[in-house]
Amino acid sequence: MTNREQYMPGPASGAQIRKDGEKWTLILVRDLRHAPEKVWRALTEPAHLREWAPFDADGNLGTVGAAVKLTWVGTNAPIETTVIRADPFEALEYGDIRWELEPSNGGTRLRLWHKIDRRYIAMGAAGWHIAFDVLDRSLSGNPIERIAGPEALKFSGWQRLHSEYGKQFGVEPPAWPNANKG
Repeated sequence: MTNREQYMPGPASGAQIRKDGEKWTLILVRDLRHAPEKVWRALTEPAHLREWAPFDADGNLGTVGAAVKLTWVGTNAPIETTVIRADPFEALEYGDIRWELEPSNGGTRLRLWHKIDRRYIAMGAAGWHIAFDVLDRSLSGNPIERIAGPEALKFSGWQRLHSEYGKQFGVEPPAWPNANKG
């Protein structure tokens, strides 16, 4: 694993929000340098998810109808979800999350649609931004440890992104105490 001390996320970008009644959807787009088949495995296979995602899955997410328990990092309560769409290398949907994969310039344009409470939209954007960075490094063979859950809140790069996305979305972020860079 690469030393996380050397990692610092880039500026807040590639995110938008949509409101549908009282529900909000966070949409993040990232261009990855990897084929859709490789990205698909990272989105569906539990061993790959543990390397980068903010949750662990107790089963493969690549089959429609699969009942899978997701445990978000920092929680002990698994959430049971059912895969409602699994079009290999194209689209995946379960719970409040939908992924879209599109071939793009020899890689994959990855879109995440995450239904999320408005109060947590900047937090979610910052967390997913970092998760996408960790995913890209993992797929490139230059992994860094997953940065998620309560540990991410202490990471100065997450705090900066949270503030940037908060401004972008018009959400007032809390004042964070000084934290170590880790």
